[in-house]
Amino acid sequence: MGQVAWKGLFLSLFDYKTEKYVIAKSKKVGILYRVVQLSILAYLVGWVFIVKKGYQDTDTSLQSSVITKLKGVAFTNTSELRERLWDVADYVIPPQGENVFFVMTNLIVTPNQRQATCPESDRIPDALCYKDRDCVAGEAVVAGNGVKTGRCLKDRDSIRGTCEILAWCPVEKRSKPKKPLLASAENFTVYIKNSVRFPKFKFSKMNVLATTNESYLKSCRYSKEHPYCPIFLLGNIVQWAGSDFQEMASEGGVIGIQIEWNCDLDKAPSECNPHYSFSRLDNKFAEKPISSGYNFRFAKYYRDAEGVDYRTLIKAYGIRFDVMVNGKAGKFNIIPTIINIGSGLALMGAGAFFCDLVLLYLIKKSNFYRGKKYEEVKSSSGKSLSSPTLNGNQSPDQLGGL
Repeated sequence: MGQVAWKGLFLSLFDYKTEKYVIAKSKKVGILYRVVQLSILAYLVGWVFIVKKGYQDTDTSLQSSVITKLKGVAFTNTSELRERLWDVADYVIPPQGENVFFVMTNLIVTPNQRQATCPESDRIPDALCYKDRDCVAGEAVVAGNGVKTGRCLKDRDSIRGTCEILAWCPVEKRSKPKKPLLASAENFTVYIKNSVRFPKFKFSKMNVLATTNESYLKSCRYSKEHPYCPIFLLGNIVQWAGSDFQEMASEGGVIGIQIEWNCDLDKAPSECNPHYSFSRLDNKFAEKPISSGYNFRFAKYYRDAEGVDYRTLIKAYGIRFDVMVNGKAGKFNIIPTIINIGSGLALMGAGAFFCDLVLLYLIKKSNFYRGKKYEEVKSSSGKSLSSPTLNGNQSPDQLGGL
């Protein structure tokens, strides 16, 4: 008996097993099945392969460098600075040109400041006083310009005064020009040189036209017709970001310059082009901006004939430009192609499973179809049972429609 069992097990290794299919002649389920198949096929071909290029291997580890250089001059005539010509060494910060640079468009100048004692500004809440004891000696003025000396300075007929401080005197002026002093910065130009590299594919490119014509960069200006001209007018950049340059120049602001590289390396390298977009990044468009614009302070220091230091304090308003670069590259690879095709075939199987659920549980004759799909076989006295026919000519697997 044991030998017979082992012999049967050994012979069964050479058996070929195949699936048994039940053909359900139901138009509703059949149409549903074809619709599901077409939907999965459309998703696989249209979305996965055409839109998302699922047949490609991608590289998003973009390596990028940005170099900026500005050009332009402006002339001002003020009581503090008198007649003065401004060039890139004066209004561009930092001067070396990086992916973030600042262009000064307006300023408040406080000249000839020296370290001495003077009254604090009456616009500083912590500097207001009624008596000397309100000004604690050695205490720094909160949000102010210096350290209190212990004296409260008042006008003759005034009850309230301001604390005397040790600071750079006189303190900073508060009156800002109504119109931007460097309004002509709208016509300044900026050269943005961007080099990118996708290390996985060892592919590099630059946003500058490859030409031997030395006068090209001196005369061209960026536009949709000249995407490889890296010379931009500052006024155009602000306009493309949805703002007015003269209005923005008064208070300052932040502009984002986005350079996008999306390269299909299955095509010619000339098809890999930079795409620019511009947006305003500060909170100018908030309902009630508390501190809109952009400004900071810096000073220029000098020494007089007696060896005493003094300085000119400048509160600079202007536009900060942030150059941001991102992108990805794709190239055909058999591995993602096979993976996506396999995923599509798996979805086809899921569609058949869904239609089985509808056939066996959700339609009117679901009990009938369920009884024909699942066949219960019992062994009796070592004899195998075969399914009887329904009427001598029809097999149990040939079913009628709904």
